[in-house]
Amino acid sequence: QVQLVESGGGLVQAGGSLRLSCVSSGHTFNMFSLYTVGWFRQAPGKEREFVAGVRGTDDNLDYADSVKGRFTISRDNAESTVYLQMNDLNPEDTAVYYCARRRDLLATGSPNSREYVYWGQGTQVTVSS
Repeated sequence: QVQLVESGGGLVQAGGSLRLSCVSSGHTFNMFSLYTVGWFRQAPGKEREFVAGVRGTDDNLDYADSVKGRFTISRDNAESTVYLQMNDLNPEDTAVYYCARRRDLLATGSPNSREYVYWGQGTQVTVSS
């Protein structure tokens, strides 16, 4: 079955950087590049929100306005891994970060968490002021 495993979270001071990784397994061999994968985050007492995504249709990238210019999503298809490089972090970025994948090959990009079927366990990112 499909599994997503995140890593790379931690505690960092404001202005610092972290790189999150999401390793995927259980998908159709050699087809990882055709899946839409997104990063979401959920802070205590808040709803889960879209952060960034890479589309399986055309590899275009999507970002939430709050992270544009600071975060970069990328993928290494040979390693079945999606990364989230986070720079210039601030305390408002503190949350559990989740990697998620849409079910179907060539599914379109979407900021709606309900359209993602497979989820990782999450990794905590804490930014101190």
